[in-house]
Amino acid sequence: MQKRVLLKRGKEESLLRFHPWIFSGAIASIEGEPEEGDVVDVYTNSGDWIAVGHIQVGSIAVRVLSFTQEQIDKEFWKKRVMVAYNLRSSLQLTDRKDHNIYRLIHGEGDNLPGLVVDVYGRTAVIQAHSVGMHCCRKEIAEAITEVLGDRIVSVYYKSETTLPYKAQQDNSTGYIIGGHLDDIPLEYGLKLPVDWINGQKTGLFIDQRENRALLEKYSKGRSVLNMFCYTGGFSLAALRGGAKLVHSVDSSAKATELTIKGVKDNFPDDNRHKAFAEDAFKYLDTMTTSYDLIILDPPAFAKHRDALKRALIGYRRLNEKALEKIESGGILFTFSCSQVVTKEQFRMAVFTAAAQAKRKVRILYQLHQPADHPINIFHPEGEYLKGLVLYVE
Repeated sequence: MQKRVLLKRGKEESLLRFHPWIFSGAIASIEGEPEEGDVVDVYTNSGDWIAVGHIQVGSIAVRVLSFTQEQIDKEFWKKRVMVAYNLRSSLQLTDRKDHNIYRLIHGEGDNLPGLVVDVYGRTAVIQAHSVGMHCCRKEIAEAITEVLGDRIVSVYYKSETTLPYKAQQDNSTGYIIGGHLDDIPLEYGLKLPVDWINGQKTGLFIDQRENRALLEKYSKGRSVLNMFCYTGGFSLAALRGGAKLVHSVDSSAKATELTIKGVKDNFPDDNRHKAFAEDAFKYLDTMTTSYDLIILDPPAFAKHRDALKRALIGYRRLNEKALEKIESGGILFTFSCSQVVTKEQFRMAVFTAAAQAKRKVRILYQLHQPADHPINIFHPEGEYLKGLVLYVE
């Protein structure tokens, strides 16, 4: 029996606008007893075929893979990987000697909901955010190596923190193809300390690449404070940009160790850098060094709407402390990666912080995620990273 989902009357409207999610409340019935992660065909209440996708337990019941009737097979994965790779190639992110880090597949932005693939040298790291993509991981890995050829030698699978508990039980983390390579991950010539086995996400926050490059241009002669430094990407950019001193702060001692390693790899015997394993708010409260360039790139303060109010208070408090401390003529790079926080809400939180800190502030740039993290125009929820560059009098 065909595995199919029948929608309630009128619930096909979002699919006619090519939105890739079907919520559980839109479903009238499910036929064929599909298991979580199976491919299902989706029909309107009047019986017309409308989409095909992966079914999953939860509020998002189906993630749409295609709005045209086609088999979800090896050729499907190869075709989608090829389209994604061609985009990155056109962005001049591939086949470079000074740069070998980029996002190959960005979920809904590449019409593959629930799938993230990042490239570090000749290793691709797959992260599944849906059970369906988890079930297809081997076919996806094979498609990547077939499409990219000798550009990708190893494929590592890492989804233990992004899948429902049930899907994690097969202990599938590890290399699907190949094994460890000694490639050095490079971002515009900087050697970055990437740990896709034990690190957060796939090992690096690639989405800040262009913002790190922008920061480098404003770093010359400045005293830089990089809060929530993680592996120290902003710190390395500031050092190369000619900063007078750079201090990196993260509550994780492991993160500061990675930052120190990155500094040694790129700037041996350079004494401009120090790292501190300390709580961000505590450091801002007690710091004695004066800074005229501060980076605030915290983890997501809100991962669901119930936490939105508390998150906005957190962003306001954090930015208020930084604005109180930054030197006159200083520049503040401040970010939110919380998907549920809109650009307007984040800007209002920073506006409130500036008013309460009694500082005159001008916006120099409004920042967002880079082009290899594309936003599907039919899926505005895919716009998650927002940032402001502020000049503080």
